[in-house]
Amino acid sequence: MPRLSLLLSALLLASPALAAAAPAERPEVTAAAARLQAQVVEWRRDFHQHPELSNREERTSAKVAERLRAMGLKPKTGIAHHGVVAIIKGGKPGPRIALRADMDALPVTEQTTLPFASKATSTYRGEQVGVMHACGHDAHTATLLGVADALVKMRDNLPGEVMLIFQPSEEGAPPPEEGGAALMLKEGVFADFKPEAVFGLHVFSSVQAGQIAVRGGPLMAASDRFGIKVIGRQTHGSAPWNGVDPIVATADLVGTAQTIVSRRSNISKQPAVVSFGAIKGGIRYNIIPDEVEMVGTIRTFDEGMRQQIFADLRNVAEHTAAAHGAKAETEIYEAEGNPATVNDPALTARMLPSLQAVVGEANVYEPPLQMGAEDFSLFAQQVPGMFFFVGSTSEGIDPAKAPANHSPKFLLDEKALDVGLRALLQVSLDYLNAPKAAG
Repeated sequence: MPRLSLLLSALLLASPALAAAAPAERPEVTAAAARLQAQVVEWRRDFHQHPELSNREERTSAKVAERLRAMGLKPKTGIAHHGVVAIIKGGKPGPRIALRADMDALPVTEQTTLPFASKATSTYRGEQVGVMHACGHDAHTATLLGVADALVKMRDNLPGEVMLIFQPSEEGAPPPEEGGAALMLKEGVFADFKPEAVFGLHVFSSVQAGQIAVRGGPLMAASDRFGIKVIGRQTHGSAPWNGVDPIVATADLVGTAQTIVSRRSNISKQPAVVSFGAIKGGIRYNIIPDEVEMVGTIRTFDEGMRQQIFADLRNVAEHTAAAHGAKAETEIYEAEGNPATVNDPALTARMLPSLQAVVGEANVYEPPLQMGAEDFSLFAQQVPGMFFFVGSTSEGIDPAKAPANHSPKFLLDEKALDVGLRALLQVSLDYLNAPKAAG
């Protein structure tokens, strides 16, 4: 918490009025949250029961557009396949901001006992899979709908304009498709409406319900996908000397690749991760196959380290395979990767009291760097952004031991919906109503 305290101290020194009184939740935020609480819970449960994979969010986007129209808005649909965007124009002049929520689910078979648990299935990478909102995007979508409803109700007295971004495919489009924030930006989501700032939130299992975690500067890691094919020569398992065993070469490669971070990367500068997520090769117990394929992820915060790890991974793959008489083909899908999520320090300092007004100063803290990634980072590269975590693990459960985001047992305390709605609404209203700086 030291940096967060310094951030707040600097803000208080610059604004004596803030030092005199603790930030308070706006009465219109309190009233809106009370009015919308049951509705947002209902929306979230509906989305949870009907999850859809990345670039397949047809029902979800249709429901979002339908509910926005019922509020009197005119949403644009079909952006980046299934994205939905709407503009709320206030009755007074003021700044422009954007609020973003993601809508897609994961190829995970739910293992909770919720009465609205997902029973959905789909196909992912050629395999039949369960589908679950195991990361909480159902909560994000429902929360932003609630914020939209609240802002529409106060539109006549609202200064400025608010863009609502309901984004598909945050978890990543299935190759070779494009999707997510990258495709929304490519298709011009900010072309005619360039906000001054963009805000987003994420429910997070490692944060207790009722708390908010935020930090200025780097927050979440860059994420890159890689694939390695090790090519050997098929032979009978009883006579390995007649072929080249890509399975043994792959095992050696996976082990050697761990030295990229532990021995080649300066992790005193920033953390980094190289992980293998899947290995496939062979079909029968007594046949050594021709090839083995691997896929994995690289997580970094520093661009120099990122590029060096790319080079090191290619080098390790090529030479380890060669040591076994095999060949390695390495692909790093850099164009598909997400950059690090970096919160604008000045914007984060400015909006910190807004978050504290909702849950109290003691319940807002600075989390450690997160190795997870978010394509909100792409929006935040275009304009100053602030992304924060809303606690989703119930009191009485240790967040360090709770099923994590992406787990089939991920369980959201619906208190997070109320906190998320109030926080995002408070941030929006405080930003929009702030006096314009002179000069």
